[in-house]
Formats: sequence, C-alpha cells, structure tokens
Amino acid sequence: MDAHDYLTALLNCLKLTVLRDQLDSLIDEAGRRDLTIREALTLFCEREVARRDQRRIDMSFGLAHFPFVRDLTGFDFGAQPSLDKAQIREIATGRFIANGEAVLFLGPPGIGKTHLAVALGREAIVAAYSVVFKPATTLVAQLAKAHGEGRLEERLTHYAKPRVLIIDELGYLPFEPDAGHLFFQLLSRRYERGAMLVTSNRVVGECGSVFGDPVVATAILDRLLHHSHVITIRGDSYRLREKRRSGLLQNATATLSQHQSDMANGIGACSS
Repeated sequence: MDAHDYLTALLNCLKLTVLRDQLDSLIDEAGRRDLTIREALTLFCEREVARRDQRRIDMSFGLAHFPFVRDLTGFDFGAQPSLDKAQIREIATGRFIANGEAVLFLGPPGIGKTHLAVALGREAIVAAYSVVFKPATTLVAQLAKAHGEGRLEERLTHYAKPRVLIIDELGYLPFEPDAGHLFFQLLSRRYERGAMLVTSNRVVGECGSVFGDPVVATAILDRLLHHSHVITIRGDSYRLREKRRSGLLQNATATLSQHQSDMANGIGACSS
C-alpha cells in the first residue's frame, strides 16, 4: 500500500470523509496559499466541520417536514407595517428557544404567518436546535389516533422531544370532542421545557370555541401564554394583493356585481 492509499485508509478509519474525498485539492490549495503545516491542518479541519454541519442542517430540514422553503430575507416586511422587524430579528436569535417560550403569530389568512414560522424554524435548525412542523389538525388527529390505540404516551413523548414544535393553523377548524384534553397534555409536557411557534387566525379571546371546553381552553391558554411573545399581524393577504395588482380581483368583483345586477333585474321583470 503506497502512502496515498495508506492516508486514505486512515481518513476512512477516522471517518474524515471530506478530507478523504477532497484530499488532493486541499493539499493543492494549501500549497498555492503557502500555508504552514498548522494553517493547512486548520484549513482541512474547517472544511470537514463545514461539510458535516451542512449535512446535519440538510437532514434536519427533512426531519422537520416544512411544507415549503421560506427564509426571513424573503419576507416582505414593507407589506406588513404592523410587524416590528426588530422584534422578529430578536426572536430569530433563538433566545425564546433557550428559555422554553412560545411565539404566537395571530392574524387573518394570507399575511405571512406560516412563512415566518417556517423561516424561524429554519433559523433554529441552523443554530443546531431540533424542529418539527405540524398543522394543528394533523397533530391533534395523530394524538387522538394514538389515544385510541393505547399509544398516547409514546406520541406525547415524540412531540415533547424537539426543541421547537411549530403548530400551524391552530383554530382554522374546531377540535373534535375531547381533543382539547389531548392538546392540553402535549402543552403540559412542553411547558417551560420546549419552545413552540404557533400560527392562528383567531385572537386569544376566541380560543375557547376552538377547544370546545372552556375549562380546558383556560388551562391551555394559561400554559401557552405564560411565557410567550404574541405577535398580531394586521394587513392584506399576499395572495389577494397579487390579484389586485394583476387586475384579476377587480375584474372578478365587477363580474360578480354585474351578475348580481342582472339577477335582480331578471327577478324584477318576472315579478312585473
């Protein structure tokens, strides 16, 4: 075995796969830059660590089950003047995760709540936190199914593990009977232990109608709001804004108005 093959075998044994795969190019780069042995070793280690970190990030993105790719640089803060950009940047630092706090994005559909939740979740993964994203209806359905099969403890433990749990669209559909109790058990597991990002189209005072039982709703809100950042977004839907810009919404509104007028005239003619 020659020296190159022996070095490759050693790198395999140490699981330094980046050094193994890029050995020749890294040695050439160190030579071009006239690096000392210490500097070259630092360069090699940096490349190995960077590749491993990127692999971790890519794997964590997949495990999080984000519905799409979004980041904070792609969010149009100018279109949502009610948002405090500095506050969002502060949340992106991850302090709320370290403190086991909740962040609630409240507001009507289409204003970027899920965009922000996904973007902040991705920031958390880059910072080496584990993240899971779940629509509220899916989450509750899985808890109910596990409860019926006698596996609730297993499922609660599963959702208690990630450092950040993102619950999307809480309140768009009311919970089934007794589902509020299951959701409360999950919050209790995560209370002051794991951070949460929650998006909802409901204001806080309307949550009782979502959970069905006012007593359970009070207990849920007590834990959800105790250590929380509640951010209410007031603005137009991005989707509707694009339709207005293209003229589609005005055309549709005009067509609907004309249709209603025609119907009214027709009814009047028939009655006369």
